[in-house]
Amino acid sequence: MANNAEVGRREHKVVIRLWFVSSAEPQECSSSSLGTAAEPGKGMQTYAHVFLICTSSKQTKWEPKSLQALPFPFSSPAPLMYRGTVTGSWTFVFLGRGDHLKVCSQGYTCCSEEMEEKYSQQSKQDFRNAVVELSNHLQAMFNSRYKKFDEFFKELLGNAEKSLNDMFVRTYGRLYMQNSELFQDLFLELKRYYVGGNVNLEEMLNDFWARLLERMFRLVNPQYHFTDEYLECVSKYTEQLKPFGDVPRKLKLQVTRAFVAARTFAQGLAVARDVISKVSAVNPTPQGTRALLKMMYCPHCRGLVSVKPCYNYCFNVMRGCLANQGDLDTEWNNFIDSMLMVAERLEGPFNIESVMDPIDVKISDAIMNMQENSMQVSQKVFQGCGQPKTLAQGRTSRSVSESGFSARFRPYNPEERPTTAAGTSLDRLVTDVKEKLKQAKKFWSSLPGNICNDEKMAAGSVNEDECWNGSAKSRYDFAVTGNGLANQVNNPEVEVDITKPDMVIRRQIMALRVMTNKMKNAYNGNDVDFIDLSDESSGEESGSGCELQQCSLEFEFNVTEITGNAKNDKTANTSAATSLGLSATAFFFSILCLALQRQWR
Repeated sequence: MANNAEVGRREHKVVIRLWFVSSAEPQECSSSSLGTAAEPGKGMQTYAHVFLICTSSKQTKWEPKSLQALPFPFSSPAPLMYRGTVTGSWTFVFLGRGDHLKVCSQGYTCCSEEMEEKYSQQSKQDFRNAVVELSNHLQAMFNSRYKKFDEFFKELLGNAEKSLNDMFVRTYGRLYMQNSELFQDLFLELKRYYVGGNVNLEEMLNDFWARLLERMFRLVNPQYHFTDEYLECVSKYTEQLKPFGDVPRKLKLQVTRAFVAARTFAQGLAVARDVISKVSAVNPTPQGTRALLKMMYCPHCRGLVSVKPCYNYCFNVMRGCLANQGDLDTEWNNFIDSMLMVAERLEGPFNIESVMDPIDVKISDAIMNMQENSMQVSQKVFQGCGQPKTLAQGRTSRSVSESGFSARFRPYNPEERPTTAAGTSLDRLVTDVKEKLKQAKKFWSSLPGNICNDEKMAAGSVNEDECWNGSAKSRYDFAVTGNGLANQVNNPEVEVDITKPDMVIRRQIMALRVMTNKMKNAYNGNDVDFIDLSDESSGEESGSGCELQQCSLEFEFNVTEITGNAKNDKTANTSAATSLGLSATAFFFSILCLALQRQWR
């Protein structure tokens, strides 16, 4: 070793570690000493210990002469690399003092300042990846279930509209076709409500029945001319006269509750997805980054590459770095509980599928009630709104002839309903998502532990004496701190400013709180405002009342105009009622059909 005059300049022990160049992970297999060298003019001795590390199970013989070509001096703190010619290719890494390091131990180290900075960046990335990896699964679950529910609800509405259209074309034919826009508007408003339109369900349904009454009133009184003002007066009697029986009241209750629950539940899934996306985008503080570097990569600088951090040590670092996420847990759990409550409603009385599937039969039932009570309704309307003008006889006959108001209903068969949402049903969707919701509880408080449970992140609890405790390979003695920001005041590993909460996470806590309140309102059947989501439309309000039994009997019903001359000695109201009346045969037939229908129900 002729060129070793400057070795003593560093005045410390130099450790030389030899790595066998191979694709396999090296293992330490032998060691040897390399003598001593002294700096001229000083009695300081510097020892160089040589460790031979190999990948082969076969012991490799150490040949000291291979070190004759070692470059000197060792004045640079950066690792010095050299390839020798012993029995293969070797890499020599020289360990020096770590005075230049900012975080890792300033004892003997093989890390330069540049390497420490790179390790710092890598530790941040590893931490982010660990959080995202665990969060992505949950986020994907909420996203996929939201899409399934959204697809299901939209397809359910489309199928219900198609079913009503097909049934009414069959039943009423041209008469329905001439008034089909009334029913198209009904479904258009229901769809608009679901996707977040400014629709008041109760007002919209009241308007539908009022408009239907106006159309029906013209049809059962074809011999009269009605102005728009008169028909507006007629619509005011909808609530008082109940011309459609109890169907509008029941249907309004069912539709309102069902749609409030369905829209709110779907939007709840979307809100959960978005909260996870925002909260999992972690950016550790400078203090957190120091703690992550110290835990993950400082042992590498000490040559302890295979030694993992102690489990409780990892736990404290993660709880410090995820302190704000821990504060999310309480509101998150409340939100999950409220979602489960609404899910129960969707399975029971607020089941939108059981409301929308038979809606065509329910509306037909209402029309039949109107036909049955047309004389009484007309009399009371004439009393309240005045006697309308009579049309010419020819016009009246043509009007009735053109309308051909005939209803032919056949038994209702649920199997003929088109399959919704790729063959699934609401019950199966709800059952599936309930299980996933239960698994999502306590996600944020469990996140630090779940990260440390990964064998790549920390040693298991059985290796308490063979793990990295932040300064050496030894047992970790500190207690584990609690979850949340306030509990980090005594965290021994991460310095956390508990007076400065993360505002992004605080906003997500507020979003969950608002959504939880909406869920509770939906659970009680109360309409709630729609939250405009940035990524895609979603729902948040739905519900449904107790379902009307479906009509299993299709019926035939004819409205026959009475063409006889009105008697002058009759009062106007009596004349109107007579002209409104059904023929005895048709009337009897209608009553029989009603009786059969209601007996079935």
